Amino acid sequence: MTGKITESFENYTASKTVLFWSCATCVVLTMVVGFTWGGWVTGGTAKEQIATATEDARAELAAAICVHRFVAAPDASAKLAALKEESSWKRESLIEEGGWVTFASMKEPVDGAADLCADELAEMELQAAKATEASEPVSTTGTDASSVAN
Repeated sequence: MTGKITESFENYTASKTVLFWSCATCVVLTMVVGFTWGGWVTGGTAKEQIATATEDARAELAAAICVHRFVAAPDASAKLAALKEESSWKRESLIEEGGWVTFASMKEPVDGAADLCADELAEMELQAAKATEASEPVSTTGTDASSVAN
């Protein structure tokens, strides 16, 4: 019996229809696996992800500059105390009103930066912030804000 099975398997030749549907099935299965588990995305989704990543990176950069500008201010301890006394949902407006996330030649603050800046400032102690500022000098003069805003 084993001889008949191996002999019939060796003599089998697939028709064009079977070869076509086998290839079509492999293509479809590859696409299903790629899009569900392989991390493939369409061009539109990739563009959305790029736009989101760009906005997030811009906000993080502006927030980092905001923190350094805030800490370098002459009355930083009083402003930090006032910021910590505010409720978490009012901190963002306090940072925006102070102009900490609005840079040269910009009319509006960088989207999302005020919230990130306020959160980071609320978690820090002023002495640690002053030590960080002294060890890592960051020049905010001459910063091209148009590159941050675009």
